[in-house]
Amino acid sequence: MTAFLEVRDLEAFYGQVQALHGLSFSLQPGGITTVLGANGAGKTTTLRAICGMIRTRGGIVFDGRDIAGRATEAIVRRGVAHVPEGRGTFVRLSTEENLKLGAYTRRDRGAVAEDLERVFHYFPRLRERRHQQAGTLSGGEQQMLAVGRALMLRPRLMLLDEPSFGLAPLIVQELFEILRSINRDERVSMLLVEQNATLALALADRAYLLETGRVVMSGAAAEIAADEAVRKSYLGY
Repeated sequence: MTAFLEVRDLEAFYGQVQALHGLSFSLQPGGITTVLGANGAGKTTTLRAICGMIRTRGGIVFDGRDIAGRATEAIVRRGVAHVPEGRGTFVRLSTEENLKLGAYTRRDRGAVAEDLERVFHYFPRLRERRHQQAGTLSGGEQQMLAVGRALMLRPRLMLLDEPSFGLAPLIVQELFEILRSINRDERVSMLLVEQNATLALALADRAYLLETGRVVMSGAAAEIAADEAVRKSYLGY
């Protein structure tokens, strides 16, 4: 099967500092791939590189087209939605206004209301708070809002950066079940960066382990989860 996203020999830079060193990995259509690693391993940088937010060298092929070096907005228009760490909530706007901002690149305005209902189907709590100022939402609700805003793009690929960060365990479980439903029902492919390796490996079908900007291990998520070295270093047992 042809890869939906293929990253080849990717290097990334913050000024003169190189953060990624020849990264290569792929993601299949409709799949969930997770990128694991310690802080500073290059996980967030990988997502930023795919989005065109930092200087890169190498190939990034999305749905058969090389998007390396393209403007971020052009990448978004191709159907790549980025859910950044920290949620990116527009705190002074309402929940509904935040969601509608997710559709800003779309031209099919008539379908936006329909998609708003689709987001509320996945996140009923956001419906209850649709007119509430987004800055007053709980951390879990703001994370749901960030995912919902990305869904308003009608993405084909979602890049998720630490979606569980700072959330209570029950909220995290609920959020990951919703992500599973979105992947299954909408056939949205996902690239997940996540510190909670146990959760990430349970959700994903494939995993890559990074150290200092390099892939040091890859394989089926179940195989990575069963690896003794990974269990001791990242899963805590």
